[in-house]
Amino acid sequence: MAGQHIENLFRRFKGEVVDIKTISGGIYTGRVVEITNDYVCLTETSGAPGQQVFMAFSALESMASVTTDERG
Repeated sequence: MAGQHIENLFRRFKGEVVDIKTISGGIYTGRVVEITNDYVCLTETSGAPGQQVFMAFSALESMASVTTDERG
């Protein structure tokens, strides 16, 4: 059931820029572009802009929304 809650959370932020931290310590910043029942796809906004990153929900530790002020 936890996976459904994660999926619903990402659906609320579809099209928005978020920071995601993985359990391995990686931090990704990007726009949420695709959500399925077991992964999320971001289009990176830093590092390699435009590159797509796919992450399984089981690999995620935390997520934070990036506000307009934080983007610069």
